[in-house]
Parts: sequence; structure tokens; C-alpha cells
Amino acid sequence: MKLTYEGLKDRTVWAAAGIDLPDYDPEAVSLRTREHPVWVHLGIGNIFRFFLGGIADRLLRENLTDRGITCVETFDYEIVDRIYQPFDNLALAVTLYKDGSQKRRVLGSLSEALALRPGDKGARDRLTQIFTDSGLQMVSFTITEKGYALHGADGGWLAPALKDAQEGPEKAGTAMGLVTAMLAERWKAGKAPLALVSMDNVSQNGKKLRESVLELAGCWVEKGFLPADFLEWVSDEACVSFPWSMIDKITPRPVESVAAALTEAGVENMDILVTNRQTWIAPFVNAEEPQYLVVEDRFPNGRPPLEKAGVYMTDRVTVNKSERMKVTACLNPIHTAVCTFDRLLGYELFADGMSDPELNALACKVGYDEGLPVVESPGILDPKAFLDEVLTQRFPNAGLGDTSARIAVDISQMLAIRFGETIKATQAAYGSADRLVGIPLAIAGWIRYLLAVDDTGAPFELSPDPMLPQLKEQLSTLCWNDPESLTGQLQPILSNERLFGVDLYAIGLGDRIESMVRSMLSGPGAVRSTLQAHLSK
Repeated sequence: MKLTYEGLKDRTVWAAAGIDLPDYDPEAVSLRTREHPVWVHLGIGNIFRFFLGGIADRLLRENLTDRGITCVETFDYEIVDRIYQPFDNLALAVTLYKDGSQKRRVLGSLSEALALRPGDKGARDRLTQIFTDSGLQMVSFTITEKGYALHGADGGWLAPALKDAQEGPEKAGTAMGLVTAMLAERWKAGKAPLALVSMDNVSQNGKKLRESVLELAGCWVEKGFLPADFLEWVSDEACVSFPWSMIDKITPRPVESVAAALTEAGVENMDILVTNRQTWIAPFVNAEEPQYLVVEDRFPNGRPPLEKAGVYMTDRVTVNKSERMKVTACLNPIHTAVCTFDRLLGYELFADGMSDPELNALACKVGYDEGLPVVESPGILDPKAFLDEVLTQRFPNAGLGDTSARIAVDISQMLAIRFGETIKATQAAYGSADRLVGIPLAIAGWIRYLLAVDDTGAPFELSPDPMLPQLKEQLSTLCWNDPESLTGQLQPILSNERLFGVDLYAIGLGDRIESMVRSMLSGPGAVRSTLQAHLSK
């Protein structure tokens, strides 16, 4: 069986393999979409293909739309060359359940794929054609937080963004530059309204997208590339809107066992690829079943009926509350708290760590005892029910193959939102943060993890993090199996408000975290005994 338009024609063999096929004609949908696109998406990797491609697929199956998504890649062009084009833009979505079972479905909703290579005039002209179609309603994004950035941590321009700012819309190469340039083309072609929807897992994502677009537009107006009227138009959310969103679906790298099962079922060419840009991708995409997408309903040119495919359409305040519920209390803090202890206690898969009694107790402490009491309910989602699902269904799902090393990437960039917000909310609600146990343990565990020595004394490799060089230098005299080596090295780390959102000493937690770290340094088994001592109280 081949995952192509031609290959899908023999429906009986696919049915025999337990693979569901579209009951619409993907090729006809593709032709209609190319003629008059409605939905463009930038950043066309795994979560996009499964989650957003699945939303469009459901709308097509239920006759709620007759067009798919126009897929645009501005970073990793191999995805288009090796995953989209050879398979007629079809994707094989594999849902992985906790009991080990799977559901397989071919998605035919990804109707066109464009790789925007620098200097590719044909692709650029086609993108202009797409953006100047007055019927285009929305442009969505999953380009990661870095994709929106124009400036580095020091506030200076990033080189590719600076090049765009200086050279103008005709030579734009970054995602932000290209989109702003395409908005200029749309403005010139008649000023049809449009919604730009960031769907990245970033707090206030619509605000970040809008700020970057307006900054580039302002630069180009200032340098004379575009008239001031363009900046006025793109600044008016009745013309160009930037809805906020919250997205949640665990979509790990392609899993080898899934590739093997599909091959055994008779599907050809299911190899997992690693691109030169280090994207792990395959013709199939595997993910968990639960998924949440909450979107601010601000679409000046209309939109597909997303709510009919399970999307929560609401206002900005509710989107923000939903995002804070997930990121500060009910999911991400638990990921961050447990993953470093997984590395210290020898668990490769996050799901395996969740079956450890101490780590499960830590997860419950951080979620139920510390996050839930101070998080505000968004109304459309119940925080307790959301957390129940996370801890009983989602995190224990070993079929996902999600590794703790992956979850531990860039932890330093997430501590302020994932732990700091609950610390501040607890201080505000109770007059003190003293009642917190799980979060201080998690911070102590992160410090102990940075020594790159597990609880038996064996070394392991730390996950990438932009602050690793600085942190390793600050902790260079801290030694495993030598509690007395802790003499004050933690002070500049735990007092860093940029890192945690608060000075942990000023709020009364710094000394307690130091004590926990000291306990974890006392030799083999010290990490586990420290967890037991604090979680049994």
C-alpha cells in the first residue's frame, strides 16, 4: 500500500489493515484549495499535521467545508521535499492509547505544500497569489517561540530579522518578514481583512505575533519601503486581527514501533527521517488522543466552523485563563517537576517515571495541592477534570514514547511561568509561600540534575538549555557525595528574579531549597530518600 492519491484507490486493502481513509476526494479538495485558499498555515511539522490537519479533515468529512489547508514552510524545507510531496501531501495519523492500542487514519486535508527557500521566485510568487486572494480567512502558525523573535536576550536585533528590517519586504526571508511582506501585498491588492492566529505553546501568543509584525511594518514604513497607510491598516484589528490561543496535545517524535507496525500492515515507505535541521519526522505522525485548542473568536474576514471540530471559540480573557491553567498549574509544572527526577532516578520514558511512587506523589503534590488551589478556572474547562486526565490518562501513556530528556530541554526558560506564578499566587492568597513543598523540591531537583550525576553516582548527559554554560560554572564547586561542598553557590541562582519570577530567598523558600539540595548530595540513594522525607509529611 502506498500513501498516495493513486495508492488510496484500493480501499479494501487499507480497510483490511485497519486504516481509515477519507470519505471525500483529497485530490479534488486540493484543486479547490489551490484555486481559492481559505486557511494558510506556517510551520508544518508534527503537531500541525495531526492536530490542525485533523481539524480540517473532520470538517471535510462532515461536509462543513470543501477546502483544506495551504501548508507553508519557511525553516525546514526538507519536510516539504521528503514528507509532503512524495506522499501527495497525505498524512497517516496514528492515535496512541494508554492500553497500547492504536487508531490509524489517513488525513487528506493538507492540500498544498510550499517550501519558501530564499531566492525561490516561483514559491514567493505563489505565496503572493495565495495572500492576495480576498477569500483567504486565516493564517495560523506553529513555528515555535523562536520563530516570532526579532531580538535576542540582550535586546539587540537577531541577524536574520535585522536583514529583513534593513532590506525591506521584497527580500524578506524570516517567517515574520515573509508574513509582513505578504500582508503588504494583500493591502495593495484591495485591503481584504485577515486573521493571523498563533497556535504555538506560548503565553499571549497573539500579542507576540502582533508585536513582531507591527515592528517590522514600522521599520519598513520608516525606511520608505511602504507608505504609512499600510501601518495604519495592519495596526487595526478590524482589518488584521491577531487572536490569542491555547493549544495542548502531546505529539512526540515518530515512534519506531509505530513505523514497524505500519510496515508490517503493508504500508510502504514509513521510514523515520531526521532532517538537516534536526526535525524528526515521518510520513505518519503519532500522538495522544486528548487535545485542546482554545481560540479567541476575532476573525474579520470570517472563518471555517472550527467549533464543529472541537475547537473552543471564546474571548481573549478566557483564552488567557485556559493557557495559565495549563502552563502554571495543571500540566507543564508537573512535566518540569518530574522530568529532572526521572533523569536522576534512571527513567528514560516520562510515563515510566509516573509509575514511581515518589514521583507520582510529587506530581500530585505540585498539581492538586499547590497548583489547583490558586489557579483561576477558565469556565470552559474544569481545572480539576483537566488535571485528573493529565495524571491518570495522559502522562502514564507509555505508548507515546515521550522521553524525560525531551521534556527537560530549555527548563531554565520556563521556571518563572511554571513555578514562579504559583509561588507568587500562594504568597498572595495565604500571606506566605511556606505551605509549598512540591515546587521547592522540584527546584532542588533541577539544581541536583544540573550536576549530571544520577542517584547511583553514574554520569548522564544534560538536555540542551541556553543557560547551561552559566549554570555549570556557578555550580562547578558543588560535588556529588559531598554535602559540605554546598557553601553559597546557589545564592545567585535562587535569588535570580528573571529565572524564577521571584527572589526565592526574599519569599522564604531559598534556604529550604538549599537544605533539600544538601540532602540530595549525601551519596547514593540520597535523591530518593530526600523525596520520601518531604513527601511523607
